[in-house]
Amino acid sequence: EVFMTTITRINLPRYPRIQFQSYLRVQKTTTGTPATVYFKQLRRLRHNLICQSPPPPLPFAKPKTMGNNDSDADETQFQLLGFSKFVRTNPRSDRFGVQRFHHVEFWCTDATNSARRFSWGLGMPIVAKSDLSTGNLTHASYLLRSGQLCFLFTSPYSPSIASMENFSPTATASIPTFDHAASRAFSSAHGLAVRAIAVQVDDADFAFHASVSHGAKPVSPPVLLDNHATLSEVHLYGDVVLRYVSYKNPNHDHQDSDSPDSWFLPKFEPVDKQSSYPLDFGIRRLDHAVGNVPELSSAVAYVKNFTGFHEFAEFTAEDVGTSESGLNSVVLANNDELVLLPMNEPVYGTKRKSQIQTYLEHNEGSGVQHLALVSEDIFRTLREMRKRSGIGGFEFMPSPPPTYYKKLKHRAGDVLTDEQIKDCEELGILVDRDDQGTLLQIFTKPVGDRPTIFIEIIQRVGCMLKDEEGKVYQKGGCGGFGKGNFSELFKSIEEYEKTLQAKRIPEAASA
Repeated sequence: EVFMTTITRINLPRYPRIQFQSYLRVQKTTTGTPATVYFKQLRRLRHNLICQSPPPPLPFAKPKTMGNNDSDADETQFQLLGFSKFVRTNPRSDRFGVQRFHHVEFWCTDATNSARRFSWGLGMPIVAKSDLSTGNLTHASYLLRSGQLCFLFTSPYSPSIASMENFSPTATASIPTFDHAASRAFSSAHGLAVRAIAVQVDDADFAFHASVSHGAKPVSPPVLLDNHATLSEVHLYGDVVLRYVSYKNPNHDHQDSDSPDSWFLPKFEPVDKQSSYPLDFGIRRLDHAVGNVPELSSAVAYVKNFTGFHEFAEFTAEDVGTSESGLNSVVLANNDELVLLPMNEPVYGTKRKSQIQTYLEHNEGSGVQHLALVSEDIFRTLREMRKRSGIGGFEFMPSPPPTYYKKLKHRAGDVLTDEQIKDCEELGILVDRDDQGTLLQIFTKPVGDRPTIFIEIIQRVGCMLKDEEGKVYQKGGCGGFGKGNFSELFKSIEEYEKTLQAKRIPEAASA
């Protein structure tokens, strides 16, 4: 016999609607626990839920601001319209000059092997280093680069190493904001994860003070590095920081130079070419970095207020969910719409737990969910990546059913040839489009031990424009963000999570 009790609504300050369901199976044995005991436990739990003091507020629930105190108003007025009702406008409201994504830094416990795994799996050569061999006694950092895309992997050395050499803990660090205790706590809480999303700005000093004056939580004030580059940091969400990088010389970006301090940061030295295999799978830049947060309105209000970024797109569970789970999402963009910061929140009351909630539990809070990497030829990129899936590379989410590709010619036959559609099916590539362009995309499985961060490979087709100098460029966000494919992605993630749960259910039943 199965007993069920439901607490459907509990209205408390700062509590979302809580729906608590407990299914109790009373075993028909003489040693089974009587049903009355279970009901007493449920009544006690219900009493505790109602009577306990409210939980602490979520991070940035009410961002404090200096200057124009309009964040509370923004949060109060925040209301998701959904994809069909959202009207995109660009007020060009950035509070400081933003140029592009500069790099992404991962904090980990073993930078050497993490960097080599990503280098091998993504075709990104290791081009620079800052470690014991360069005089860095604080941390080991290895830089991967492919086109404009830069990934930095950092792990700590023992703080006693520097002290034995009579140096302060961070005196030799190439990343001046690095902190031993914070790094260890970060890796313990999140595993392999993104610590910093770095954007190149016109002036990192001005960007920092403009952000803080509009409510950003400061992490590191501006630091001038070798009278060449300036670096500063503010809080983004969870334990992730938004890092500002600027250069005194506006023409610093000589990526053909052998010296990383001319195009990246001082104290980094080039890697011996014999130590880095010359890989190139065609990945060229970071398109967007997606964050998962427990509550969307406060997170969006916070970031929007201190950056001035505008809403580029939004999606609700009705737009992108399945019958089993869903999410709400908002995409923020800078003036040029080439720095895109989507954020997701979980939805409740669905058959299955939202994948966003699963992420938040395993990541122990907010963090970067995935990084979307632009390929100049997604077919070549995927063939190279899939060759390495079983030998140290990255595995991919299950492909859609054959019926998905039978309908693809009708949806995108004017953009993709029959041969390309066949390649999409062979490689498991999803295709979506909006009124401006077409998006080809595919997702890896989580890249670490936890079901948290993963990688998206994309190629955008169309939306080519010319700037004032006559140079051709592609409009940001061309083809959208895969709204038509979200249900397929969710189904893949749901099936992946079911395989994890299937191992636990028999054990729980036997216990």
